[in-house]
Order: sequence, then C-alpha cells, then structure tokens
Amino acid sequence: MTKLDEVIRQINRKHVYIQTHNFPDPDAIASAFGLQELLKYKGIHATICYKGKIDRYNTDKMRELLGIDLQNIEDLEAVLSEEDEVILVDAQKGNSNIIDMTGDEIICIDHHPTYGKIKYRFSDIRPQVGACSTLVAQYFAENDIPVNERIATALTFGIHMDTANLTRGTSKLDIEMLYFLFDHCDHEMLHMLEYSSLYFEDLLAYSRAISSIEVYDNVSFANAGADCPEALIASVSDFMLALVEVAFSVVYSRKREGIKLSVRSERPALDAGKMVIAALKGIGNGGGHASMAGGFVPFTGTEEEAELLLKEIQERFTDVIGKEKEKACGRMD
Repeated sequence: MTKLDEVIRQINRKHVYIQTHNFPDPDAIASAFGLQELLKYKGIHATICYKGKIDRYNTDKMRELLGIDLQNIEDLEAVLSEEDEVILVDAQKGNSNIIDMTGDEIICIDHHPTYGKIKYRFSDIRPQVGACSTLVAQYFAENDIPVNERIATALTFGIHMDTANLTRGTSKLDIEMLYFLFDHCDHEMLHMLEYSSLYFEDLLAYSRAISSIEVYDNVSFANAGADCPEALIASVSDFMLALVEVAFSVVYSRKREGIKLSVRSERPALDAGKMVIAALKGIGNGGGHASMAGGFVPFTGTEEEAELLLKEIQERFTDVIGKEKEKACGRMD
C-alpha cells in the first residue's frame, strides 16, 4: 500500500478540506494543488483553504497563471462543521503558523520537524526532505498517476522556492522528483515566476533591515519594519545570511498581535528550529528546520515596551547560541 493509498483509506467523506499554513508560500500552495488533483483522480472533491493573505507577487502570480482556487477560511466559516475532514499540508496542528480551523484534522503531509505529539489518522512527515511539494510529487510517481503541466509547474516551483534552488536542505528525493517533473513543466513560466519576485515597495523592507542590522559574532539581528509581510520577512532573512560576516540571521517585524521572526542558519551545529524554540521558551513559540525556522511572540504593548521585548529576544538568542557554541567546542575537545 502506497502513502497515497493510505491517505485515501483514511478519508470517510466525498469532500474534504486541504489546509495550508497561514500566509501560504509557493510550496504550501503547490502541495495543496497537487494533492487536490490526486484526490480528484480518486473521486474525492477537495477545497484548498488558508488563513491570512497571499502577500508575495510571484506566489499570487503562480495562483493566477495556474488557475489555483484558494479559499480564505474566514469565508468558509458559515459552511464548516466539526464533522468536516481536514488534511494539513506543509504545516502541523498546534504550530504557531496555522490556525485551528473548524473540522477534524485527520491527515498531515509535511516536511517540517515535529516538536509535539499530535494524533492523526495518517501522517507523512519527513523533515529530511526539502519541500512538501516533493512528497506530493512522489505520490504521483509511485502511483503512476498522470501529472499535467499545471501540476508539474506548480510542484517544481514549490521545490525550487523551499530549497532556494537546491542550495538549502535539499535531499536526494527532491532532485529525483524534479527530474520526474521536468518534461511536464512550463519552463518559460517557471523562469518568469522565479525572476519576478519583488514589488518596488518591498525594497523598503530590505532598506529598513539593512539600516538596523546588528552583527555579534556572526549572528545578525535586523528589523524589517512594522507589518512586514511574512514571506518578505523570510526573504530578508535569506538576504542577510548571504553576508560573509553572518552565519545565523534573525529578522523580525512587529505586527498587531505580536512580534514575527524569521531565522536562518548556515551552520549545522546551530539548528535554527531548535534555537527558536529555546530562545522563545516561555514568551512565544516557533520551530522549523535546521537551516530555516520561524517564531512568534504575542505582544500588544507600547512602543517603549516593544523595544524592551526586542532587546530581551535578542539577548535570549545570543544566550542560547552562545551555549550551543560552547557545547560544540566541548565536543571538539
């Protein structure tokens, strides 16, 4: 029995909801889109839903060009019930980047590490894989299900974006699935999507981060400005990690509900996901991969109080990173 067979076996209804993480990125949308097509092939209708908004140009352009229908959960509240079955993709129940929508989360398909025990009817969670789109592509491949140009293009774009074009957290399976998808893609569309990723106003976030960056022993902290889109915070964090002087990047933005952080690491010894969990323990939450992670600290205080909180967050990261470095030195000795 393949993993797709197991997914189908656990579904009891003719219609299900596929939920991505909040503010979905290309990998989340592509994974949901591919899974929707697989379920359709098996006679099950699925609605893709999410919370927040699609706030990056190339993500929204992918949705538009490939005709992907996404529904905001807020628009579905009137029709949702506790008996509805929900499949999570590119996210896990209980994480800070996904809301608990009405319904029963029966299945989880994800590539992020698991930090708590969550029960599903079935789960396919493989942190060693670079993109969730890779898992969905494998479902097509191992079940000999035809993959059309729209699906192949979406999944390829999802893999490219989450692995930073195979430079971050890439597994052998990611490469194998890119090879599987290659002949089915619209390569002209892929090129356009990958090289048209910024609005002019996005440059302001980079400008704010550059003007505010502080670097201490290869660890950088930068402010992308208030209410910066989540995907853009992540892009700015990637940008900071490209600096020769930076091996661990923390970029943050104050939002109405609190402080959103994006973290990047290029050193295996400094696991970004573990560092976020340790640094925010007691004041917030987060998690992710060894090379990329995110976090959130609830906060609704004044600007003065925000400055104190940000200073505390910076000190917390400095402390946990310093301790981890000490451990690494001890192991080398």
